[in-house]
Amino acid sequence: ALADRQVDYTVGIFEGETLLATGSLSGNIIKEVAVTPATQHENLLAQVIQALLDRLDDDGVTHSFVYTKPTTVKFFLSLGFKQLAATDAVVLLERGYPNLTDYVASLEKQRRPEKPAAAIVMNANPITRGHAYLTEAAAKNNPVVYVFVLSAERSLFAADERLTLVRKVAARWPNVVVLPTNDYMVSNTTFPSYFLKERADADVAAVQARLDAALFKQAIAPVLGITRRYVGEEPLSPVTAIYNRELAATFGSAIELIVVPRLMIDGDVVSATRVRAAMAQQDWKTVQQLVYPEVYQEIKERSTHGN
Repeated sequence: ALADRQVDYTVGIFEGETLLATGSLSGNIIKEVAVTPATQHENLLAQVIQALLDRLDDDGVTHSFVYTKPTTVKFFLSLGFKQLAATDAVVLLERGYPNLTDYVASLEKQRRPEKPAAAIVMNANPITRGHAYLTEAAAKNNPVVYVFVLSAERSLFAADERLTLVRKVAARWPNVVVLPTNDYMVSNTTFPSYFLKERADADVAAVQARLDAALFKQAIAPVLGITRRYVGEEPLSPVTAIYNRELAATFGSAIELIVVPRLMIDGDVVSATRVRAAMAQQDWKTVQQLVYPEVYQEIKERSTHGN
């Protein structure tokens, strides 16, 4: 098993010096739960989980997730968790509210009847001409396109800022619907390695990417009738390249993965990383080249107000 360094709270049950059972939290995610084989018949697992749920409760957290192996799913179902998605290696479950059912209900309200429906998932930190180019490619070839903007707060631009800017840009195409991902796509829950980029472990990233792809295929795409997903070609980020590979493998024939070559300006790939680097150097000419005017306006205002 690969050691997981992304934890912020751990409990253990000891007998003298011997650790019998343990579990950890990373935000509202329960993980690294283990019981020594010798004591597995004792009800230690339930005690560990209860201690972690109590801790979340103390922090006012009403919604939690657990990553586990397929062999222990039954146990978590008995504690009131619901299964969200599964791969051969890992299962994701959740408990509490607001949950996937609530999220799916919010998506159903935005559903458009046209077919085929396409999807794009983006962080848009911030939205660049490259994101717009990808969106336009999908919008030209599909009667409806759902653009999902990551809700995870792991970016320079806050989730609501990113959502607002994407909506401004996407207003150019009347057949594009912009939606938040909540916890259910490329989130701290489904795919935390995404945010580590070059520091991510490739094997861990692949397992998480597979789970994220499974959740999209099993729970999200059917609600909106999505049969195509568009991604940008990935020459730069190894983690995103792994993600694209796992999406294709998981989707199979159920969802067509369409890889669009990245937009180039002056011989370089347009990326949000480049925009952020130019912002840091106050190189406004480059920023202006890489983003649409309304996005440039916001970025410029933001920097002059010193946040």
